[in-house]
Amino acid sequence: MKGQVNMDVKALGKVAVLMGGRSAEREVSLMSGTGVLAALRSRGVDAHAFDPAERELGELKHEGFQRCFIALHGRFGEDGTVQGALELLGIPYTGPGVMASAVAMDKLMTKRIWLAEGLATPAWRQVNSAEETQAAFAALGSPMIVKPVREGSTIGLTKVTSPDQCDAAYALAAAQDPLVMCEQFIAGDEVTCPVLGTGADARALPVIRIVAPDGNYDYQNKYFTDDTQYLVPCGLPEGEEAAIQALVLQAFITLGCRGWARADVMIDAATRRPYLLEINTSPGMTGHSLVPMSARAAGLSYEDLCLSLLASAALDNPAASAHA
Repeated sequence: MKGQVNMDVKALGKVAVLMGGRSAEREVSLMSGTGVLAALRSRGVDAHAFDPAERELGELKHEGFQRCFIALHGRFGEDGTVQGALELLGIPYTGPGVMASAVAMDKLMTKRIWLAEGLATPAWRQVNSAEETQAAFAALGSPMIVKPVREGSTIGLTKVTSPDQCDAAYALAAAQDPLVMCEQFIAGDEVTCPVLGTGADARALPVIRIVAPDGNYDYQNKYFTDDTQYLVPCGLPEGEEAAIQALVLQAFITLGCRGWARADVMIDAATRRPYLLEINTSPGMTGHSLVPMSARAAGLSYEDLCLSLLASAALDNPAASAHA
């Protein structure tokens, strides 16, 4: 993976970097997109910023864009909706396709598929009220995580340690999404692992261990402080990193992902068993983001990572795009 990516950038054509959008993660998306745009331009790509919150996606076709780098995060960008629109327009895009994007955005559906495939993920309950959240706390134990099903970046997430916190935790999550879930908290090492590629060529990158202040890896500590430590090499016991990479690669393939994604994993401190939390199909590309950090440890610069991802842009059904 080491070495600069060499390719004919002119062959990539006119490129739109989709950023911003309408989700709760708009601010982070603008940060990601700005970085990607600068990186692609530094490599000679004819790249342009495009904010779907301000412009109709149909303009991509009218303005002759030939591929899209999706730097959108959250709903209306990472959930299959934009991917579906680009399929209809016949414009190849980065990252997983319509179904994989939609499933991965829904943490409940993701967990159901992983569980069916025998992949470890923490116990959970879907809840529809504060009362059901109380019942979930009694069943899952303390601490418990309460979070919206279709949101990212820890937005709307609460770590509950007593029953009297359940009502507020449910209200906070429900304000982001009508679907709310409670999840058993796994105490131990928090790690993340990206995957690049498609099918037999998909490869897991180095694992990053995350050490956040007081163990609180929230929105602020993810994007806007320098207090969180990211350890790569991860320093895990021998064999654990390879096992996590294998688990994450299986999780990626099971959901039908392509191009790239990043899975978050908790390692039980007592048993050392890794548990899959979720998978991000349009990971962050900011100065604090983890995919560029892991890629750099594997010998791939930020600019070359962006170029490689752009070159992997594809359609679920390229044959149909000829008629778009």
